Amino acid sequence: MKEKLIDVTNEVRKVIKGKDEVIDKVLASILAGGHILLEDIPGVGKTTLAVAFSKVMDLEYRRVQFTPDVLPSDIVGFSMYNNKTGEFEYKQGSILCNLFLADEINRTSPKTQSSLLEVMEEKKVTVDGVTRKLPDPFIVIATENPLGSSGTQKLPESQLDRFMVCLSIGYPEHTYAINILKDNAANLLDQVPQIISGEEVVQLQKEVENMYVHDSMYDYIVTLTEKTRSNINLMLGVSPRGSIALLKMAKAMALIRGRNFLIPEDVHAVFKDVFGHRVKLSPKGKANGVNVEMALEEIFRSVIPPRT
Repeated sequence: MKEKLIDVTNEVRKVIKGKDEVIDKVLASILAGGHILLEDIPGVGKTTLAVAFSKVMDLEYRRVQFTPDVLPSDIVGFSMYNNKTGEFEYKQGSILCNLFLADEINRTSPKTQSSLLEVMEEKKVTVDGVTRKLPDPFIVIATENPLGSSGTQKLPESQLDRFMVCLSIGYPEHTYAINILKDNAANLLDQVPQIISGEEVVQLQKEVENMYVHDSMYDYIVTLTEKTRSNINLMLGVSPRGSIALLKMAKAMALIRGRNFLIPEDVHAVFKDVFGHRVKLSPKGKANGVNVEMALEEIFRSVIPPRT
């Protein structure tokens, strides 16, 4: 199965050039059963990345362009009266798929954003008192433009906490930018083959869930989490959901790296991606010229990793 994971990343890298670390972390989040927030400027390949993963994993994919007029019923579905049967029938929304792309999620209304909370946490959708389970696997990849872009608004903490990681693709390096221009007319997405199936993704998610973790690693992750709550540069620390996300992401990274046990390096690889969007700078931190990345780096260096 490890060989297949290598093939998965290799195929995605043919489409998204020069962003190997981001690709590995998106794959890890999928294997951990978590949702992904891609925060970046338009045009750097966020949507392309999502489509590439849907093709290589044979996942049913749907995309919704979030705008102020998108309604919760567009996402979760609605009930409609059928004159022939005399009963209300459920018309499913876009969310009933394996991989849901919420494009520019921070441009829609808070009411529509809140319709995703139950879906992302419990992988269920409730309409008119009836709860329906979503397909397995189910992953949300959301993109957002940087705060301050036209028509954007800040996502609430409850929404941000549902995302396992927050990643940024960034601009390509010069050489890769040239390759992107050369391949622009090649329709590379159409050439992405299926490497694994949705059933195999579920199997891999179970492997991640059942991976061995030494007690010292549990203590290490909890200590890192607690440090975010007492750091003078931060006014909002990480919740228990965040520590669970860090554990799952680290285990997924270990699997990608060919191990069936966890080591501190796996935690280090995803620490800032899991915690970065969950913490908030304090006024003192801002006055000291500290940003979130610097505060998290200070916390990470202050905790001695266990010897495994």
